[in-house]
Amino acid sequence: MTRILVVDDHAIVRAGIRRLLAGGAHQLAEAASGEAALEQLAAGGFGLVILDLNLPGLGGLELLRRILRAHPAVPVLVFSLHAEAIYATRALESGARGFISKNAAPEELLAAVDTVLAGGTAIERDIAGEIAAQEIGENAYMRPLTQRDLEILRLLAQGNSLTQIGEALGIAYKTVANTLSRIKEKLGVTHTADLIRIAIGRGLTDLR
Repeated sequence: MTRILVVDDHAIVRAGIRRLLAGGAHQLAEAASGEAALEQLAAGGFGLVILDLNLPGLGGLELLRRILRAHPAVPVLVFSLHAEAIYATRALESGARGFISKNAAPEELLAAVDTVLAGGTAIERDIAGEIAAQEIGENAYMRPLTQRDLEILRLLAQGNSLTQIGEALGIAYKTVANTLSRIKEKLGVTHTADLIRIAIGRGLTDLR
């Protein structure tokens, strides 16, 4: 029996994964935050982590890196709201063994769990095709952005104010403002409107 830790801040998502995997030889535990996940993992005994990237406080990619540093033998399968290739690329580069979006069919998540537990790498078919089709130069433009940068950029393009972005991510207004300034420097733009156009053009507002 494999112990699986499901890390997602939405109880309904955790419950859905639990029901989906109920028929297999798995024992599931849950964590609603990165900090809670690290506490549970410290006790040992887990064979897989299913990880959401959008978490309050400690970001998903940073949590992924900490998990792999502390527990290198525990594979991590990212199960994300985002279906864009850039998120999958970042997760895989950070050490994830798989990436499935939340708009994938349940069977695809089940297959991904089996693949990762067997030592393989699982990427949602549509996302894998998008990654393969992208030009290296096209990806390079967005590479300087961190996961938190992408989250803030996405929320900004959806029409949220800096205060609303801070509330959504659990960070201070000043942190949001400073991060936006750094994003502008990284992308070589000077106006917030330019950031919004970039986010829309790159598909970062598509929540699917």
